[in-house]
Amino acid sequence: MEREQGALILRRLGLKATPRRLEVMQCLVGERMYLSADEVWNRIRVRLGSIGLPTVYRILDELAEARVITRIFSADRKQYFFMCANQEHHHHFVCDSCRRVVDFAQCGLEGLAGEIASSTGGRVLSHILQVNGLCAECSRTESEVAR
Repeated sequence: MEREQGALILRRLGLKATPRRLEVMQCLVGERMYLSADEVWNRIRVRLGSIGLPTVYRILDELAEARVITRIFSADRKQYFFMCANQEHHHHFVCDSCRRVVDFAQCGLEGLAGEIASSTGGRVLSHILQVNGLCAECSRTESEVAR
């Protein structure tokens, strides 16, 4: 993603296209694995100089709330972040070993959402499905090590 594209996305969301926000977005673009706020901070502070970790957390939260980036939850109960270019309805498979994130389109939750709406009398507005496991490469490596 070019910086101009990032700036356009931010402006459409009513956010200023500050160098810090753009740098956080640029850090996540093209990554195939999720990153923690600390990892983002360590990568961008070299280029930006003075940026505090709380500022990085705030920017990541803003971008996640605006659905520019995705929150990834891990077994360690920490929050991680991933920039997904896929704008279609989809979910994520997350490798617990290498931290790779892969999109998948299969959902199966539409029927369940209808049942939940019926049983609660409410209305389901959205849902998130994250499947954790080992990717093919990590599964293969684990099998080889076990032999």
